Amino acid sequence: MSMEVIRGILIPFLGTSLGAACVFFMRGRLNPMVQRALTGFAAGVMVAASVWSLLLPAIEQSAHMGRLAFLPAAAGFWVGVLFLLLLDRTVPHLHAGLNEEEGPRSSLARTTKLVLAVTIHNLPEGMAVGVVYAGLLQGNAGISAAGALALALGIAIQNFPEGAIISMPLRAEGAGTGKAFLYGVLSGAVEPLGALLTIWFSTLVVPALPYMLSFAAGAMVYVVVEELIPETQAGAHSNLGTVMFALGFTVMMALDCALG
Repeated sequence: MSMEVIRGILIPFLGTSLGAACVFFMRGRLNPMVQRALTGFAAGVMVAASVWSLLLPAIEQSAHMGRLAFLPAAAGFWVGVLFLLLLDRTVPHLHAGLNEEEGPRSSLARTTKLVLAVTIHNLPEGMAVGVVYAGLLQGNAGISAAGALALALGIAIQNFPEGAIISMPLRAEGAGTGKAFLYGVLSGAVEPLGALLTIWFSTLVVPALPYMLSFAAGAMVYVVVEELIPETQAGAHSNLGTVMFALGFTVMMALDCALG
């Protein structure tokens, strides 16, 4: 595996780690308005990445199917949605700012459940980066090195606030600074792992690449609609979350078009 690919799959993890490091410089919880803005931005980046970096390449790679070129993308998209739905139902987790646990009842510590919630969120992002770099390794004409880098950078940008959103509430709840930072970093560790597993699987089943691209898109869209958008629209000043969603969408679209 080339250094270019290794660097690419580690960039999003670096974004999460840098965000988690905010716990060393900031005290207390994030301001609710700031958290709403950052969540909206992350949602916009994920939706744009799902379209430009995943679904459109999946459809282009199925162009030989003519009018049915959408089928692999549609099938993979739905499998991704159902996969995240399954994780949501079977893994005990707890979202920051909420007291009601999701998934099956568990005796796990609250901090562990918070980290699991972010881990579920990060898994499809790691898979998205992995499958794009898998296409690059296979010499797929529809995926360029610059395009793969654009996706990695986009995910890293939206991972920065996610690292802060997991580490700072843990610090506010009484966890030590080092422990809060460690949990924030660990929540993003699933991304390079998911990327490596996706690259490995893609090398075994080359024709599955369009399905895997759209699978990652479906998983990310599930996270956005299930978790991020409700967080941006709850309570007053929901327009801030909407505007930041549009900004995140624009930034990711520009990155993909400029570098891709």
